[in-house]
Amino acid sequence: MKNFNILEQNLEGIGEGKMLINTINAYSYNLTLKDKKFEAALKFCDVLIPDGVAVVWAKKILERKKIKKIAGADLFYFYMNQLQNNGGGKVFFLGSSVDTLQKIKARAAIEYPKIEVHSYSPPYKPEFNTDDNRAMLYAVNNVEPDVLFVGMTAPKQEKWAYEHFRNLKTGPICCIGAVFDFYARTVKRAPQWMIDLGLEWFYRLLKEPKRMAYRYLIGNPRFVKHILQQKFTGNNKIPYYPYSKIVYEKSKASMHTQENIKSETERRKPKTGDGKLELKK
Repeated sequence: MKNFNILEQNLEGIGEGKMLINTINAYSYNLTLKDKKFEAALKFCDVLIPDGVAVVWAKKILERKKIKKIAGADLFYFYMNQLQNNGGGKVFFLGSSVDTLQKIKARAAIEYPKIEVHSYSPPYKPEFNTDDNRAMLYAVNNVEPDVLFVGMTAPKQEKWAYEHFRNLKTGPICCIGAVFDFYARTVKRAPQWMIDLGLEWFYRLLKEPKRMAYRYLIGNPRFVKHILQQKFTGNNKIPYYPYSKIVYEKSKASMHTQENIKSETERRKPKTGDGKLELKK
């Protein structure tokens, strides 16, 4: 778990400009143990949000750090509210079905009238081909949004965003998956009292038992076992795959480096110095 630089502060402190923002929970952590590309996508993104009570618990057990769960929905509303309050801007929803995207646009038009909403529904398939990728990049870059929301489920969305990061003309790139369905109201999110008690996972299990049974009933105990093994054996590192190192070395020559991210951030800083998100001209 220590190999992942998980956000320990509020969203207000994540910075500005183009950056890749992912989330991590017990399910995604388990996937990193067998998916090398996904591990790299989470390990080398710019901001990694603790989207699960299991991750919050793990940080406390392993590092004695008390952090707060930040859901993908929190990230979504953070940027939408920021743009709306700052006079508007452009957002792009990449993923999901045409019907879901239309519902997102309809709701956003009422709740965020100052924000221009664009979208693209990619084909449903395990892997995208060159033409698919070219079409998605063209759709996004033709708009050059202030914020890009990617919703193609994990680990597909994180790997795609990481692989194509330097070719995307956008502000923050947020991989938020299920938030598309939540905001479109095609899937109901857990009531607030369950979220506050850390029981959102249980609500999703009750609503989608066939899809979520393995993730929670098998995956969560496996996650707990792995964290406890790290705690009591002193091994606080997940397996480090050669692929991750290769991707990291390649990223040094791309825009996805700390130096270039800093440069990009400086370029997009508000002239007023008020620390708010600057809209792209």
